[in-house]
Amino acid sequence: MDNKEPILDDTSKPDAPVNFIEYVFFFLRGLAMGAADVVPGVSGGTIAFITGIYERLLNAIKSVNLTALRILFKEGIPAAWKYVDGSFLASLFAGIVVSLVSLSNILKWCLDVYPQLLYAFFFGLIIASSIYIIRQVKNWTIATLASLFIGAAVAYTITVITPTEAPNNYWMVFLAGCIAISAMILPGISGSFILLLMGMYRHVLNAATGLDIGFLLVFITGCVVGLLSFSHLLSWVFKNHKNTALAILSGFMVGSLNKVWPWQNVISTRLNSHGKEVPWIKESVLPSSYNGDTYVLYCGILLILGFSIVFVLERLGKDAKEG
Repeated sequence: MDNKEPILDDTSKPDAPVNFIEYVFFFLRGLAMGAADVVPGVSGGTIAFITGIYERLLNAIKSVNLTALRILFKEGIPAAWKYVDGSFLASLFAGIVVSLVSLSNILKWCLDVYPQLLYAFFFGLIIASSIYIIRQVKNWTIATLASLFIGAAVAYTITVITPTEAPNNYWMVFLAGCIAISAMILPGISGSFILLLMGMYRHVLNAATGLDIGFLLVFITGCVVGLLSFSHLLSWVFKNHKNTALAILSGFMVGSLNKVWPWQNVISTRLNSHGKEVPWIKESVLPSSYNGDTYVLYCGILLILGFSIVFVLERLGKDAKEG
């Protein structure tokens, strides 16, 4: 069998089965991860990291391999299910799917009507998440500091790149799924943001809200292929270059804050595939220069709420490990 060593600490897959309540909490974590992945700028991987299940998630995904197939044919479904930590994956991904489907319409409406309020909430989430991940770096050196600044510079540069509008043919949908899911499981990098840069974000959101089964099946297939491929590389990086990886990821998070700044004036528009004029290029400005309702008080409240939630999740993650 493959050696499935812990990625970040010694809390790999438990030998004893967990109880129903713990699976409910895995489902709730999945809901949070799905909600984070819908909005550009926030990573579901960050939610997994701060709630204490990240290393277990990577180990479980890595376990879906040829060894699992051999166990399936030789020892049956129960043994293979246990090998891949199937109950954990099923409860977590059930939460992610439910969240993506149920929240897509709500978040799409918020992005259209109250973008500044939604972005303020996620701005707070990202600030707190970056602080949390920076605290996980155990040994600061010139290399890790350089990694932090490089990550921030790269992420900021990406946020100011003009997004494109990609075709929604099936090969592009499959490719988008492969790339986006790889970003989604990285703490600090948003899969939705990658989709936005690729010009696929609206296509995916419309498919989710309109239940376009063909589109979604191709996209999910791409996600599965990308997830199984990338998890091995990510596992190796965290095992061998953990501090550098965490520094880069925290830099990505800091640099990506520009993308979710609550007050952004539209400086260019375009016509979408339905002939509707939509924002295209935006510029981050101070509230006093914002062309619209600023909702400064409400934005401040939501920013603090988002910031606080991260550390509540961190506390819950610690309690779950200790329990």
